[in-house]
Amino acid sequence: MAPQKRRGARPEPLDAPAAAAHAPLAARMRPTRLEDFQGQEHLVGERGALRRMVQRGHLASMVLWGPPGTGKTTLARLLAEVVDAPYMTLSAVMSGVADVRAVIAEARAWIDRGGRSTVLFLDEIHRFNKAQQDALLPQVEDGTITLIGATTENPYFEVNSALLSRLRVFRLDPLTDEQVGAIVDRASRDERGYSGAVELPTDAREHLIAISAGDARAALNVLEASAAMAGVDDPDTPRPVRPSLDEVEVAAQERILAYDRAGDGHYGTVSAFIKSMRGNDPDAALYWLATMVAAGEDPRFICRRIVIAASEDVGNADPRALQVAVAAAQALDFVGLPEAQYAMAQATAYVASAPKSNRVGRAYWAAMADVQAHGSQPVPPHLLTAAIPALRRHGIGVGYRDPHQYPEADVEQQYLPDALKERRYYEPSDRGMEGQIGARLERLRTIRRDRRDQ
Repeated sequence: MAPQKRRGARPEPLDAPAAAAHAPLAARMRPTRLEDFQGQEHLVGERGALRRMVQRGHLASMVLWGPPGTGKTTLARLLAEVVDAPYMTLSAVMSGVADVRAVIAEARAWIDRGGRSTVLFLDEIHRFNKAQQDALLPQVEDGTITLIGATTENPYFEVNSALLSRLRVFRLDPLTDEQVGAIVDRASRDERGYSGAVELPTDAREHLIAISAGDARAALNVLEASAAMAGVDDPDTPRPVRPSLDEVEVAAQERILAYDRAGDGHYGTVSAFIKSMRGNDPDAALYWLATMVAAGEDPRFICRRIVIAASEDVGNADPRALQVAVAAAQALDFVGLPEAQYAMAQATAYVASAPKSNRVGRAYWAAMADVQAHGSQPVPPHLLTAAIPALRRHGIGVGYRDPHQYPEADVEQQYLPDALKERRYYEPSDRGMEGQIGARLERLRTIRRDRRDQ
């Protein structure tokens, strides 16, 4: 809930970051000017969309969508400051509709006193349910608040369409190694950080940047922990303290993986994994496989994706791919992790390296389209089985010819329903074993044509 303010006071942030010395390093090092903001050149660079917007004194309601530690919270505050707008903030994790209404009441009161629209920063907006999001609609619509939502999840899935239609979506990218390095170096030198009291050796600095994976907050947290281990808080430790590579590794515990099994990290990495296998790149496919395993992804889910790719993308170009993929899934159940990683890697590399054909899948979905368009068509009578001889008097089973009684074990007869008898769904490619399948089918068609012409 908003704190009580004196009459006529400008709304202030509900959870303004502390600037005290005891605040976490990441909080102390938040940029105070848009010019000091690292990364997101496409948004805040000289020609960036957001910079041009606020330079004209305008700030639209928006969603800032990006991975952790890319500056969504900081950017929202800086944008509000540039346009000199009152700023309030809520966390969707900790707040409900009552909190939203309290903020709206403050914002409306400010407008009634002649102020401008209040910027409401809603962290983790994807955590709000539909009713909570709907509570914001009228005020966003009439300009009582300028809403800036922040999310690590895809807003097109997580924000309801009515609210999303009133917001602009801006995507933030992970920071580059150079940008993370600049942030770490500034924290070491700046008076809000260590004022030169910490100096990372080259190997420790490079490792810290590498494990942060574009997350500035994670990098600063590791820097803070490793500096504490090196004795920066001990006045008797000589300056500057130099956290070692070992201290950085211990502070980090393990590589910080930009992966969320329930969010965009999950879907993005899985998508890259599937497309790498489809794109004949076993190296990339193995990398994404390792990323998922290291991040704790369900290995059964991974194996299911390999099995699907073996049929969907390889198909009859190499039918063995499905056997290898299924065997890897069975191996996982039989031996478990970590040993099953060998089988998963083998299947991944095989599927990624195999010749590709999606003709079977295309043929199936073409047949499904006909089923949906025309319904279930009657089976031709000669394909039915006459369970008792009397049925043959009705034409059931009459005229069927057993292919095994003919050369090439093939004879021309109608198998599709009458309404679809001219359809051809499966057109094999010329890749891998499917080329042989296609050649055999074409040879049989030629033989049938020759028989008709005789």
